Amino acid sequence: MSVARARIAGCLVALGLLGLPGCGGEDRSGGTVEGPRRPQASLDAAEARQAVARDAVSRDSRAPSDTRRSKRILFGDLHVHSTYSLDAFLYSLPLVAGEGAHPAADACDFARYCSALDFYSLTDHAENLTPTHWAEVKETTRQCNARSGGPSDPDLVAFTGFEWSQVGLTPETHWGHRNVIFPGTSEAELPTRPISSVEGEGGLVAGFDDARLYRWIDPLNWREYADFVWLLDALDAVPRCPKGVDVRALPPDCAEAATTPAELFEKLSQWDLGALVIPHGTAWGVYAPPGVSLEKQLTSSQHDPSQQTLVEIMSGHGNSEEYREWREFELGADGERICPEPTPDYLPCCWRAGEIMRERCGDLPAPECEARVEEARRLTLEANVSPHLVFPDSEVEDWLDCGQCRDCFKPAFSQRPRETVQYGMALSDFDAAGDDGEPLRFRWGFIASSDNHKARPGTGYKQYERRLMADMAGTRSEFYRDLNRRFAGVGDADPRRPQPVAARSGLQARETERVASFFYTGGLVALHADRMDGSSIWQALERREVYGTSGPRILLWFDLLNGPEGVSPMGSEHALAHTPRFEVRAVGALEQKPGCPEESVRGLSPERLERLCRGECYHPGNERHAISAVEIVRIRPQAYRGEPVDALIEDPWLRFDCAPDDAGCSVVFDSVVFEDPDYAASGRDVLYYARAIQEETPAVNAGTLRTEFDADGTAVRTRPCYGDYRTPSDDDCLASASERAWSSPIFLNQPQER
Repeated sequence: MSVARARIAGCLVALGLLGLPGCGGEDRSGGTVEGPRRPQASLDAAEARQAVARDAVSRDSRAPSDTRRSKRILFGDLHVHSTYSLDAFLYSLPLVAGEGAHPAADACDFARYCSALDFYSLTDHAENLTPTHWAEVKETTRQCNARSGGPSDPDLVAFTGFEWSQVGLTPETHWGHRNVIFPGTSEAELPTRPISSVEGEGGLVAGFDDARLYRWIDPLNWREYADFVWLLDALDAVPRCPKGVDVRALPPDCAEAATTPAELFEKLSQWDLGALVIPHGTAWGVYAPPGVSLEKQLTSSQHDPSQQTLVEIMSGHGNSEEYREWREFELGADGERICPEPTPDYLPCCWRAGEIMRERCGDLPAPECEARVEEARRLTLEANVSPHLVFPDSEVEDWLDCGQCRDCFKPAFSQRPRETVQYGMALSDFDAAGDDGEPLRFRWGFIASSDNHKARPGTGYKQYERRLMADMAGTRSEFYRDLNRRFAGVGDADPRRPQPVAARSGLQARETERVASFFYTGGLVALHADRMDGSSIWQALERREVYGTSGPRILLWFDLLNGPEGVSPMGSEHALAHTPRFEVRAVGALEQKPGCPEESVRGLSPERLERLCRGECYHPGNERHAISAVEIVRIRPQAYRGEPVDALIEDPWLRFDCAPDDAGCSVVFDSVVFEDPDYAASGRDVLYYARAIQEETPAVNAGTLRTEFDADGTAVRTRPCYGDYRTPSDDDCLASASERAWSSPIFLNQPQER
């Protein structure tokens, strides 16, 4: 069927079946929080289980017992989207087999009765929030806290936030995404407007206008798409705020924008509400241009160490921790991009594009074939984040595993090595030295979260329902996939001629099919808090006494034993002249029982429980998974301008494997005490963090593209886990993974006199 005939047929069906009066869309509400406060007996039982583990950890610890027992470890998720975010709304539509809208209120009930979290924050894209929707997000947060028991004795603490979602087309203009979280929830404690990253007409819906056509592709579900179009039109209608005006003097209902981190920090400083700004997905190559680096962000204007104190190291969109030395391209003498040859651990997409062309040459003369191979490599280097469009008719398998980190744990798609957290932690800006003479550095504490787009905080408690608990999406049948590709113009080009790719951003740029194999269930924020309340949680976040997990509720302690004030926890910073001594303790996550506990069954109606939890909840038993190893990463930040980074990141610097008995590794990792004998004499500042690694268990998409190699180690085929009809919805694409937890670093600085 031609595109024109498809449009006409869709229009006739829509008008004939639905009628003109029913063709318009409408707004969708934020929903209603339904469940009451969880039973106190259930909360007490959870605390008792953790207390047993804390006591076991404290038994042989070198730290005083009160430092172990005085704080609880709480788990949360500070990165969750409702269908107020346009990409989340898009994933909910019938064309991609979505399950319908998930309003803001769903996140509260899911967090309490499905994932049993201690805290969460909704962080819808600021670019997609109308004034009405921002007001509803704030009100839903207050409603959630009220239903959870109030500020003095909550079963859950809900925070309010938004995501500042900036995307640049070049390495010089790309700043990436950040969540902005606020400690208070009253109207006076929150900004009047979220702060977007785009300005100008049409900016709020950039990359989504093509989705207006979906109602013509799938007219029988016209109403769903009409509501989506209604939101696009509503966003377009929001007036833009004038520039250069203090935030408190701006009109209440305009769309406010900050196009760089410097502008964002300035606006938040004007609000003076104590916000935390948390970069995330830094290494995610879906939208980050090849060649991008965190170096340009480490300046006195683009980094505010008082607000940007945390980084999200892992999410359902992958792991941004691990640095690698390979590059997407090399630079020639004149600054031109050169395609590097493949290595055993990395296949450049530009190189793979040349091989795809070579496979298509057929009867072309050899010189012409080689010329087109070089052309394909050049065009791929120019294609930004859309290398797949150099051959618009290509399939996912054609590209093998190009651009991917082959030896990373749950890697981010098309990982950008100089945007990884490890690379960022090794940098120094000597032009922005403080009053103490220390260069400016990223002093981030490490957290993880889900980045779930279906209002489901903390989805990593079980590995199931990948299409709902991870962010996969795809057309629901071959017919709709083919029709969608026709709308996109796929098939019009000569398959034996590589195509130039126009600059684009947002959804237009994404490799939406290959990236489906790199979506995981979400990670978690863990923190050591004095009490279970909002103030204690916020204080732990501010002092960086936090860590991230890839989903399981691993218990982790990492302490400096001989600091200037005695024992100091993860996230702390000290000037130290002598040899440091550290201790790590870890306890494996509780194994899960099938189904949902009685508190969940009683707390929500059967329909809502099934809609949100899909038959499985956080349901811990009495046994725990074993911890198989603890690794220590040492990073020595640059000590002089231009110092090469590669040798400064030691991963792992130390590794301690469990000493298994007849029953295998223990759930409680024996106390690991270690020193750094090189520190005092090195004259260098150093940071250390611990990584606790759990025994292997099945995990969604842990095998990513499931690449197969020949005897020489060359990739020969992949078996992608599709987000669409090509992989059955009941196939969770499970593979073995060693889930883990990352402590925040302990930062040690040489005394100034040295």
